Amino acid sequence: MPSASLPRPLCGIIPPLATPLVEPDRLDLPGLERLVEHVLAGGVHGLFLLGTTGEGPGLSYRLRCELIERTCEQVAGRVPVLVGISDTSLVEALQLAEHSAESGAQGVVSTPPYYVPIGQGELIDYMEDLADQSPLPLYLYNMPGFTRISFELDTVARLMQHDRIVGIKDSSGLLVYFHRLLQLCARRPDFSVLIGPEELLGEAVLLGAHGGVCGGANLAPHLYVALYDAARQGDLVQLRRLHAQVMRLSTHLYTLAGHTAMAYLRGLKAALVGLGLCEGALAAPLRPFGPAEQQRVQNVLQELGLVAVAAN
Repeated sequence: MPSASLPRPLCGIIPPLATPLVEPDRLDLPGLERLVEHVLAGGVHGLFLLGTTGEGPGLSYRLRCELIERTCEQVAGRVPVLVGISDTSLVEALQLAEHSAESGAQGVVSTPPYYVPIGQGELIDYMEDLADQSPLPLYLYNMPGFTRISFELDTVARLMQHDRIVGIKDSSGLLVYFHRLLQLCARRPDFSVLIGPEELLGEAVLLGAHGGVCGGANLAPHLYVALYDAARQGDLVQLRRLHAQVMRLSTHLYTLAGHTAMAYLRGLKAALVGLGLCEGALAAPLRPFGPAEQQRVQNVLQELGLVAVAAN
C-alpha cells in the first residue's frame, strides 16, 4: 500500500481517532470507514490511533491489531498514521509497534508504563529501550493525570538526544510546563511539540507549538484545522472566534457526561452517534449514553450546527 512520509517536525491537527465499536470487543467497520473519511475530508494532517480518545488501553490486542490494519489500509498513505503502543509490558508494546510497521503506519506513541511506580531514570531507560527496538519513530505522550507519572523536563532533554524519539504530545494541561517544553525543544528543530487539550490549542500554536492532538476533531475537523491555520498565521480576530466555538463544543461534551474523568469520551462517542458516523459502544468498563442522554446530545449538535455539517 502507499506510505505517507513522516514530516519532521510533524505539524497540524492529528485527531486521536475514536474507535467505533458495535460492542466492547467488535469493531464497527462501516463506522470506522465513515469516521476516517469524515476527518480526512476536514483537512487534518494525520491520524493517531489507540490513544485515550481511542480507548487504546481498554481494547483487546486482537482488536487493536485489526483497527491498525483496517485504518492504514483505508488511509492508504494520504496522511501519516501514528499508533498508541502504551502498555505495562515492553514486550507487548514492541509487538504492537511491529504490527503497526507491517500495516503501514508511520510512527508510534507511548505514555510512561503505568501501574508500577517508577522514577525518571527508569522512565528514561524504558523509553530508550522502546526507541532502540521499535521499527518506527517514537513520540512521547505526557498524560500524568492517567499514568501518574510525568516526563520531567530533564527527562525530555535526555530523551531528545535519541534520534528515533521525534516528538512529544503533552496532555498535562500545565501551561508553564508546556512553555518550558517549547523552550527546551527549540534546540532540536525536527522535534514536534503537540498539545493535547483542545481548549489550549489556539494559544499553544500561536506561541510555537507544532499542532494539536484534539478529540473534538473527530466531530468537527474543519473547525480545528481552521483554528490551527489562524494561529499559524497570527490572525487573532479569527483565532478568538474559532477558539470560542471550540470551547462551546468542549464544554457541552463534558457537561453532558457529568464531568467525570472519562466524561469527554462518553460525550464524544454519543455525538458521533448523533452525527450518524458510527455506533456508540464503548470498551468496558465504560457504558454508552441511554436514550434520554442521547437526545440531549442531539439537541446540542443541532444547536452547534454540526448535524448539517455531517450531512454534507
